[in-house]
Amino acid sequence: MRGIAERMLPVLAPPLMLAGCTGWQSALDVHGASAINLKHLIILIVTVCSIVWALVMIALIAALWHHRDRRELAVSLDPRRERRMTITVAAAVAATVVIISVFTVLSFFTTRALSLAGNDDLTIKVRGLQWWWGVEYFGSAPDQRFETANEIHIPVGRNVRLQLEGIDVIHSFWAPSLAGKQDLVPGRPNELMIRAERAGTYRGQCAEFCGLQHAHMAFFVVAEEQPIFDEWVRLQRQNAATSSDAEVTAGQQVFLSKQCAACHAIRGTSASGTTGPDLTHIGSRKYIAAGLFETTRGSLAAWIADPQTLKPGNNMPMVPLNPEELRSISAYLASLK
Repeated sequence: MRGIAERMLPVLAPPLMLAGCTGWQSALDVHGASAINLKHLIILIVTVCSIVWALVMIALIAALWHHRDRRELAVSLDPRRERRMTITVAAAVAATVVIISVFTVLSFFTTRALSLAGNDDLTIKVRGLQWWWGVEYFGSAPDQRFETANEIHIPVGRNVRLQLEGIDVIHSFWAPSLAGKQDLVPGRPNELMIRAERAGTYRGQCAEFCGLQHAHMAFFVVAEEQPIFDEWVRLQRQNAATSSDAEVTAGQQVFLSKQCAACHAIRGTSASGTTGPDLTHIGSRKYIAAGLFETTRGSLAAWIADPQTLKPGNNMPMVPLNPEELRSISAYLASLK
């Protein structure tokens, strides 16, 4: 049985590997203009290189077979054969130069298109930190500006200019289904243009090793039709909702009285910290801790109770809370839709 499995492995391995090229974080499952161009470039390069490799293998096999058939070596050189070999080598060198030049030009223009944007594009600032993403939306007036974290909402069919900024170390923004990679380097602003051609949720990831929790630094791009996006923006610009629920009210008091309010901001309250993510509408986000858990009251409570066990090395300290305080503060955060 083991022998059969070993013989079948070379046959089954390619389909199994290709199965990982689909889904919401795949450079081959593309739904954005930039990603489509990159996919075409990848396919072109792989196709040409495969043809070149096949031709080289054919030439090598033919040369070895020809040498095998020869009974004796010629003492003198054959001028015609030498001329043919010279022409063949020169043609191969010329073809190599042409292919590399074409690849270089195509790569340059494809990469350059990743940062081309117009003046009427939607502009969003994305900050990379250890280990989460700060997202800032602008407006025509200061009261229209708002912040969120780890979740970027964009309208379908519209160019979006991302202003990328690294705060602590080098990060790399990569949403493979929508665009290519772009580094976030401290002190050096970069830009990336993305455009979603279809509504959906696309997973992104930091693609530059940035520390202990690099693998747990994900984000999500939510592409929505323009009316749905406009409604989302309208709700996000509002202050945190108030509640008459006694447990939620108690949770707000606990949040504001503890260290939480010194690191996090909740618009409409006295909490105005800037060290951690803005929590004004955290209950409306699908995930917390940069994609580590789905946003539920239970996951919020677990994260607050012991963030260092769930995501070692992050900058959130363990805040001492008794069970009643933990229940109320998790209820409060879950209510912030």
